[in-house]
Amino acid sequence: MTTPRADERQPRTTTSAATERAMIETLKVSGTSRPSAVAGAVANAIRAHGIVEIQSIGAGATNQAVKAIAIAQSYLREEAIRIVCVPEFTDVVLNGAERTAIRLLVERS
Repeated sequence: MTTPRADERQPRTTTSAATERAMIETLKVSGTSRPSAVAGAVANAIRAHGIVEIQSIGAGATNQAVKAIAIAQSYLREEAIRIVCVPEFTDVVLNGAERTAIRLLVERS
């Protein structure tokens, strides 16, 4: 096998962090969201893309989101898919006001 010459190589493409975030599906969870329904959406996104973002504002919404991740993990475990969750704070604009939300990035491990 020969290595292509420099002029034959494909140009390298890089993806910025902003572009990567734009490609990630975002699920918005409220305090009244059903964890099993959110879990199904999370599991489907992980199967399709390997990554999903969940946003929640407030303790009730964050509680439902965390329960959904636990349920999604049990769904995916049956298919030998493992996931990890990375929590962080993010600012969102809601009804013209800036609010602090929890961003849960869930991805295949």
